Amino acid sequence: MSAALPYVLILYYSRYGATRALAERLAAGVESVRGIQARLRTVPPVSPTCEAVDPEIPAEGAIYASLDDLRHCAGLAIGSPTRFGNMAAPLKHFLDTTSELWLGGALIDRPATAFTSTSSLHGGQEATLLTMLVPLLHHGMVYAGVPYSEIELMETTRGGTPYGTSHLAGKRSDQPLDDHERRLAYAQGRRVARLTLALDAMEDPA
Repeated sequence: MSAALPYVLILYYSRYGATRALAERLAAGVESVRGIQARLRTVPPVSPTCEAVDPEIPAEGAIYASLDDLRHCAGLAIGSPTRFGNMAAPLKHFLDTTSELWLGGALIDRPATAFTSTSSLHGGQEATLLTMLVPLLHHGMVYAGVPYSEIELMETTRGGTPYGTSHLAGKRSDQPLDDHERRLAYAQGRRVARLTLALDAMEDPA
């Protein structure tokens, strides 16, 4: 696709692959909308010593995000596994480095959404999504969840919330996305893509 197209940045951290699978479904949903593209990016793990030892490019999956990926995005989706009802430290660490974007108001009025995975059914899916939206609101972004017009929200027995798509990965984190989760993630990507184009068209050229 043309580099001139606006893009939705899909920024995630995934340890065992479940959150990455959700990210890829959101990306497919974004790219089903004409006139916009998805940009998949991840963040490196962090350690208690905070020593940078990982290679600059991951062995597989998306490459690591830069502040410019975030600065120039037209829309944003962030994803993380749950950690005690909150996002994982690597994603939080990256978001903590975005003060210069906040100071310049770089992300104001851009649509954003979030997604998560957890090992247990009541493992903090909704709490994690609610805490993930906090930094997005501080950046002045417009948060978009998953509306109940997506009937899978009423049918799912595993993952899926109005705050954003979720996935039940199981105690070994080896459960694949089920059909409901796949459709919800795809619909979430489509929605943020449509909202991105709509808000972009409303921007005052002055």
